[in-house]
Amino acid sequence: MTSLKQFIRNVRAAKTIADERAVVQKESAAIRASFREESGDFSVRRNNVAKLLYLFTLGERTHFGQIECLKLLASPRFADKRLGYLGTMLLLDENQEVLTLVTNSLKNDLNHPNQYIVGLALCTLANIASVEMSRDLFPEVETIISSSNPYIRRKAALCAMRICRKVPDLQEHFLEKAKLLLQDRNHGVLLCGLTLVVNLCEADEAEDGENGVSDMFRPLVPSLVKVLKGLSTSGYAPEHDVTGITDPFLQVKILQLFRVLGRGDVETSEQINDILAQVATNTESSKNVGNSILYEAVLTILEIEADSGLRVLGVNILGKFLSNRDNNIRYVALNTLIKVVAVEPNAVQRHRNTILDCLRDPDISIRRRALDLSFTLINESNVRVLIRELLAFLEVADNEFKPVMTSQIGIAADRFAPNKRWHVDTMLRVLKLAGNYVKEQILSSFVRLIATTPELQTYSVQKLYASLKDDITQEGLTLAGSWVIGEYGDALLRGGQYEEEELVKEVKESDLADLFETILSSSYAGQTVSQYIVTAAIKLTTRLNDPAQVERLRRLLQRYGTNLDVELQQRAVEYGNLFGFDQIRKGVLEKMPPPEIREEQRVLGEATKKTKGRTTKKKPAQAATEDLLLDLMGDAGMPGVDANGASNGNQANTADLLADIMGGGAPTSSHPPQTSSPPPSNVNSIMDLFNNPSPAPAQARQAPASMDLLGNTTSPPPQTYTPPVASGPPAHPAYNKNDLAITFQLKRDANAVQVLARFKNTGTFSQLSAVSLQAAVPKSQKLQLQPISSSELDSGHEATQQMRITSVNGPPPAKLRLRLKVSYQGSSGPIAEQVDWSEPT
Repeated sequence: MTSLKQFIRNVRAAKTIADERAVVQKESAAIRASFREESGDFSVRRNNVAKLLYLFTLGERTHFGQIECLKLLASPRFADKRLGYLGTMLLLDENQEVLTLVTNSLKNDLNHPNQYIVGLALCTLANIASVEMSRDLFPEVETIISSSNPYIRRKAALCAMRICRKVPDLQEHFLEKAKLLLQDRNHGVLLCGLTLVVNLCEADEAEDGENGVSDMFRPLVPSLVKVLKGLSTSGYAPEHDVTGITDPFLQVKILQLFRVLGRGDVETSEQINDILAQVATNTESSKNVGNSILYEAVLTILEIEADSGLRVLGVNILGKFLSNRDNNIRYVALNTLIKVVAVEPNAVQRHRNTILDCLRDPDISIRRRALDLSFTLINESNVRVLIRELLAFLEVADNEFKPVMTSQIGIAADRFAPNKRWHVDTMLRVLKLAGNYVKEQILSSFVRLIATTPELQTYSVQKLYASLKDDITQEGLTLAGSWVIGEYGDALLRGGQYEEEELVKEVKESDLADLFETILSSSYAGQTVSQYIVTAAIKLTTRLNDPAQVERLRRLLQRYGTNLDVELQQRAVEYGNLFGFDQIRKGVLEKMPPPEIREEQRVLGEATKKTKGRTTKKKPAQAATEDLLLDLMGDAGMPGVDANGASNGNQANTADLLADIMGGGAPTSSHPPQTSSPPPSNVNSIMDLFNNPSPAPAQARQAPASMDLLGNTTSPPPQTYTPPVASGPPAHPAYNKNDLAITFQLKRDANAVQVLARFKNTGTFSQLSAVSLQAAVPKSQKLQLQPISSSELDSGHEATQQMRITSVNGPPPAKLRLRLKVSYQGSSGPIAEQVDWSEPT
């Protein structure tokens, strides 16, 4: 047998992995042989266990030595117990069956007269205790925590914290003991007592949403204020001094407890406001020790019910952190400011230039946090300045930043644009710089903006055409440009008077065909780009006057009639057939009506129509018919049709347009018709395009917009579409007051209970804002709460929120019990109520 030192030397001397493996295997075999000899010499056993721990650090298998660790616990010598407990903590965990043998040894050593052996037992219990072991041994810990020995008291406090984490039901046994620890004069005991109390309060708050435990410790706040005041104002104290600051660890722990106790409590917050201001102004910030105290003070200021002046002081401290040379300090400052900006926006705005400077930081994590914070600072007054800075950063940004940046800039521009011209210019700049990273929702929102702004359509199509002439490498720019050119190509040919030099140049009809040919023949023409240009080309045939260019576009479409992509091939063939019916082609390819922009669709351009909070679903036959008709108009992925061909624009306008094209009855929408009505016989011509028999004239007049063009016999739908009644589990009422009604729909499976909460504004004229629902479940259950779909509810509108409830152990609960906190802003002011809800039997 070799010693531990020699074994380590042999492993380090190995020149190859194979040599090291041989040394390890040889030593493992020797250790196993020694264990089988059952030697009563504790020094040999201790040497073997020490080598086992080294093997554990190498990642080798050490399960065969677990029992030897337990045998060392029975030794009366402290050296043996120390190594035995160390091996027990490292080689065992709470899931090991052999752990049940440790309980008796721990119970004996917790009552040992030697304080260091008691400390070993407490440390081991805290690290590996299972639920059963915690329940068996917590009485000993409860007794020890009142010991007269400060060394044992602080170890017991930390062990009690771990036990309460493992078994929350045992908290009540340590509450009174913890109050005594906060009054202890010993530095270490007070530090560990604070750690225990903070964990008890936070665990109780996380369990049921309230914090009755905090109420027990709030009377101790004045004495803790005195302790913190003494630490922050005292001079040099060598016993617990760190770089000139007295006991920073204790200061940080007291601040953390203040944060928990003052959260949501005005009286406690008033008691600690003065000391927080004193700590924030007197603590030295030239060293990291002082910065750690300042950081905890700022977090406390921002979470308690502090006055506005104190919050501004906290934000200014974070602003000062931003100019620190240490990357870690700048990172935590940016991370904290992101949470603060909603509470103190004006105070954060004062540090805007410093935040923008962080965008040029070499550290990518600093740049990412600064970018997130910059977007939260945008408002109506600074949108021009900040978007200009963000566009400059977008030009040099890493590719991983671009998808998020393009989306956020699009959202900010849509929300805060000072005028439509600026909005169009901003999105054009985004498409030029990062067109390959623009998401479909942002692209669709941009095109919708152009479609709903007639006074800027000529300007937009000219700018997009000029941009495409310079650069066809950006897919987003190509998609937007091809759609707009196809839709408003006649405006591009007419031109307009603008100050930009590139917009003064004359555009010929042949130039448009040349541009499409150039894009399609380039390596940047993917499947989506080809689909957009094919649709734009058929539209242009009704915008151009030169027969030669129309014929050129027809041949372009003819080439794609044999394309390998079935969707592209089908569209090209359909568009080619339209050339045999010129009158029909001009009617079908008229300009799309401006889509209605709803508030919930402004930014992301949702592709579904919302009706009272539910998504309107179409019958398969109706959906197929609308898909085909809308594809004929060539608007896949843009207003009117999404990428899959489903309607995403104003369905009423679409029905009007189709009714006019097919010569149907009066429009059902209040919007005026966008095109003149061709004769009723056009319906027959459209049916002839697909070699299908013509429908009866009465059917054509009755429901032109919903006719089955594929030859299927379907009954005509009514003039107005009525959404189907939502099917599913029954709705249980949970809350109904002050114009807000909340119901729950429950769905159970083997693992969890899914709850869908539905919010409805039942008022006639009122508008509800800042609608929020918080829920808490019993300690034996876990809750996952998703964000609400919309926090703003107009009269009659609905929103939804999902939650998932599971049991900690066993199947999901048979009957739900929830504690709900409902808050919203109504016509009578802010409302916040708490209710208990039980699932009906």
